[in-house]
This record gives sequence, structure tokens and C-alpha cells, in this order.
Amino acid sequence: MQERKKAPKLKRSMTAGQMEMISLGGAIGVGLFMGSASTIKWTGPSVLLAYMFVGLILYIVMRALGEMLYIDPGTGSFADYATVHVHPIAGYLAEWANVFQYIVVGISEVVATTEYLHYWWPSSEDWIAGIVIIIFLLAANLASARAYATLEFWLAMIKVVTIILMIILGFCVILFGFGNHGQQIGFSNLWAHGGFFTGGFKGFLFSMAIIVGSYEGIELIGISAGEVAHPQEVIVKSVRSVLWRILIFYVGAIFVIVTIYPWNKLGSIGSPFVNTFAKVGITAAASVINFVVLTAALSGANSGIYSSSRMLYKLAHEDEAPKTFGYVSKRIVPSHAIIGITGGIFIGFMINVFIQFFNKSLANIFVIVYSSSVLPGMVAWFVILLAELRFRKKNPHLMEKHPFKLPLYPYSNYFALFMLTLIVIFMFINPETRISVSVGALVLIVATIAYLLKHRKDKQ
Repeated sequence: MQERKKAPKLKRSMTAGQMEMISLGGAIGVGLFMGSASTIKWTGPSVLLAYMFVGLILYIVMRALGEMLYIDPGTGSFADYATVHVHPIAGYLAEWANVFQYIVVGISEVVATTEYLHYWWPSSEDWIAGIVIIIFLLAANLASARAYATLEFWLAMIKVVTIILMIILGFCVILFGFGNHGQQIGFSNLWAHGGFFTGGFKGFLFSMAIIVGSYEGIELIGISAGEVAHPQEVIVKSVRSVLWRILIFYVGAIFVIVTIYPWNKLGSIGSPFVNTFAKVGITAAASVINFVVLTAALSGANSGIYSSSRMLYKLAHEDEAPKTFGYVSKRIVPSHAIIGITGGIFIGFMINVFIQFFNKSLANIFVIVYSSSVLPGMVAWFVILLAELRFRKKNPHLMEKHPFKLPLYPYSNYFALFMLTLIVIFMFINPETRISVSVGALVLIVATIAYLLKHRKDKQ
């Protein structure tokens, strides 16, 4: 087995707070604000339990990652763990899947951003707005890791603070009728329109595909660990706190939506967050929420460019991508990799603009585009869980005094692997995600074939 080259380490210039916000920014993005419409449609109010259940899987994945990061923090860590503890092809797939995932996520985030701008400027041209947004994100990432982290910190802070305020305001509407002429909305919308489990077991599992996609990005902790000072202490704090914050934001926000607004009246297009507040007549709040979902989309794209550019940088130094992507600028950032990822987002966005121009009927384009990134995004979760199993077996001496072990090992690990596999199977069963998950599977198959062909020569 040929040992892969390692990429030079980047500068540790991020603070602990910035690292936590980067992880939040990656995970609280357009998947929550637009994807929630599809998840609610498939399973109704029981989507709350679906978010909690996937949150449990996420907890297991993050604890497994945290266990390994504590021993060996580095840029692109989970891909390194896959290479060392599973097989080089697992690390290769984790890296290329991350690149593909965040190009696709970046496209969908930019598409979402242009839609949100229509709220204030209905006649604005999507393609112009999209190009301006892409250039802005490119400049922020090229400046420096610290500049990127500072921007991401404030983008994430805006949406985190506002989601908390939205949850508080939502409870005021539910309990006291605030903004609804003093008439309490109460909790009856949770069961009054076909029951709590409206989509049955199948709908419940269908919703988990988009929910997994919504949570994807939290593993950015493993990538930013290579550029944060005092990584061990920061990793423990980040893994523990970020997970609970995300669960509160997701479950709390979705609870407000399905309680205030009848789930069967939420359209599949646009943001149910804006619709919810517009319904009760709080137009100012709707403007605020629209601003927040705008920053959420920017934040998600920003985090994606950061993550995938580091992976492309690693691939270049491992001779698995063109060498130009391994270039580091004077500002100690992989500038060519950043330009490459942003260029991919630009090309994909312009293709989307042309598709929409020639075929207005593609109303559900968001779900198709966004869902194609879910399976490649799950590769990181699979390899983290598999790598942790091998990591434990190889390093029993390191685990004796390890302060941050995965609870209920190995049963929690096997449970998470089984559930992720079941979610993938139901993505193929669901006609609305079948095309996109097939695209994701095709990308992984092509990447695997490319790896085998390339390394066949090396073995010979």
C-alpha cells in the first residue's frame, strides 16, 4: 500500500470562538431555511422527532471525530483518518466527495441567496446578484484564514442570535397571540391536520435525507482544527457545545414553524420562516428573518469554499489533483484551490440560470440540486465512524487515559452506521430524491474508478 504524501501545515491563526462559529455556519445554512419545507411536507409535525433522531446520529459521529481529533488534529483530519485507519481509497473519496459536496452546496446557497433578494427587489436579475455574491465570497476567502474566520463569525452570529429571537417571538405568538390580534395560536396545529405522523414511517425516513444534508458541515471542526490555536482544548469544547446549539436551533425553529403555521399549507418553494411571520402579520419580523436566511446562505457558501479548498489543497499535495491547487499565497491561504472551488460554483450557478431561463417549470430545482450533495456529504460521516472503529483497535494504549471517548463504543458506532445506510436506501426509494442521490452515487463511482486506474500503474 503506497503511503500518500502529506500537505504542508497551514498557519494556526483562528480562535476557539471562530472555530465554533465556522462549524455552526457550515451546519445552519440553507438546508434548514429552505430544505425544511420539503421535510415538513413529507412527514408533517413529526419532523421534530426526525431532527432529534438525526441529531442523535450526529452526536455519535461528532464524538467519534472528537476522539480522534484530540489525539491528532490537522487540516482535513477526517480524510487523513480514513486513509490511515480504513484504506487510502476511503480518504481519497472523503476528499473528493467534500469538494463535490461543497461546490453543489455553494451553487444551491447562491441560488437561494438570489431568491431571498427578490423579497426586497422583485425585479432584480438573478445572474447579476449571483456573480456579485460569488466575487464577494472569493475575496473574503483569499484575504486570509483570519479574515475568512472573522467574516464567518459575524455571519454565523447574526443568524444564531436572530434564530434565538425568532424562537422567543414564536412562543409569544403561540402562547399570548402576539402579532395575531391577541388570539393565542396554541399547539393544535401539531395534530389538527391529519395527525402528528402524517407521512407514516416511510415519510419519516424520507425527511431524514434532507435533515442529514442540513446537518452536514458540522464536521468542518475536523478541517479547521489544523488552523486553530490550542486544538485539543478547543476541540472538546466545540464538539460538546456546537452539537447542542444546533439541536436547539433546528428543533426550536421547526417547532415554531409547525406550531404557528398548518404544515399542509406550507409551500415547497421559498422559506417557511418568512411565510410563518408574514401569516401572522408581523411584516417587520418577516424582513428580519429574510435578512437572516440571506446571511445563512452566504455563511453556508462561505464555509463550503473554506472546507473544500483545504481538501483540494490536500489532494494536490497527495498527487491526486493538479499541482497548481497546492499553491499557497503570501497570506498563507491555498489561493489557487479557493479560486478553483469558487470557479466551480460560478459555472454551476450559470448553468442553473440557463436551465431556469429555458424551463420555468423546474420549480423544485432546489431539492434536486441540494439533494445531490447529500450522499457525497455522508461519506465523511461513514469514514469517521469506520476510522474510529479501527483507531480504537490500533491504539488501545492511547485510550486508557483518553478524556473524550465515544460513549457506548462500539454499539453506538454500529447503530449510526446502520441508520445512515437505511437513510441512503430510502433516498433511492423516494422519487423526489432518487435522481439527485443517483447523481451523488455516480460521482462516487467515477471517483473510485479514477483512483483505481491511476493507482493500478503505481502498483505495476
